[in-house]
Amino acid sequence: MPDWIEIALRTLLAMGVLFVLTKMLGKRQVSQLSLFEYITGITIGSLAAYVSLDLESTWYLGLVSMAVWVGVSLGIEYLQLKSKTARDIIDSKATVLIKDGKIMEDNLKKERLTTDELMEQLRKKNVFKAADVEFAIMEPSGDVSVLLTKENQPLTPKHLGINVGPEQEPQSVIMDGKIMDEPLATIGLNRKWLDTELEKLGVSIDNVFLGQVDSYGQLYVDLFDDQIKVPEPQKKAALLATLKKCEADLEMFGLSTKDKNTKRMYEQCSKSLEKMIDEVKPLLIR
Repeated sequence: MPDWIEIALRTLLAMGVLFVLTKMLGKRQVSQLSLFEYITGITIGSLAAYVSLDLESTWYLGLVSMAVWVGVSLGIEYLQLKSKTARDIIDSKATVLIKDGKIMEDNLKKERLTTDELMEQLRKKNVFKAADVEFAIMEPSGDVSVLLTKENQPLTPKHLGINVGPEQEPQSVIMDGKIMDEPLATIGLNRKWLDTELEKLGVSIDNVFLGQVDSYGQLYVDLFDDQIKVPEPQKKAALLATLKKCEADLEMFGLSTKDKNTKRMYEQCSKSLEKMIDEVKPLLIR
């Protein structure tokens, strides 16, 4: 067999084995790596290259070595799941870099982190003043987690005492012009409903690149033709407007009648509806 064919076959074999072994190691191998996982990734890659190119050695010994590395890695991961001490030894502990707005210089030296590198990590978190940081910690993965002081934290509806409606995962019901039946069934809808919504928007299924349904049953679409502007769904806005109209009608009925009992009934209904509108408004203005 010519050498180039053998190398091609070995490379394909090494790629297949490497893919399977990496899948076994899990998603952490392709995200934030610990020190041992970093070493394992480099070593397995080097062994795969050895299997592909070294024609003078016994190629399957490289696969054996790769399998041993993966086995050891899985064993260490299992040990880490069971033992906090093992996690501290293998992954090391987190290190405090800033506390109460004060930079911990000794810990910076311990992690061999310069002031410029610290400020770079803070800027990645949209923080430009160390004094604005209540607590900053370097995780074992090398990432820096930042907690701002109370006065510098972003304002949220909770700070204002506003109740916000829950938001569930949107379902992608159209991809590349094709209807996805499973997500539709998950939210209790069907193709007939989808056709009706597309008709309301004035678009055809063939021109929809992506279609998503939110937790309130509203369809949002992105078209292949970017020149066409699709109107935003107005179901929630229309419902809120209808409720306000009903409230105004009740107030008008109360003002127009001369019967005291009827007037009192309309006023009570108007106040009850107003209270209900205040409660559901956060759900309808998103």
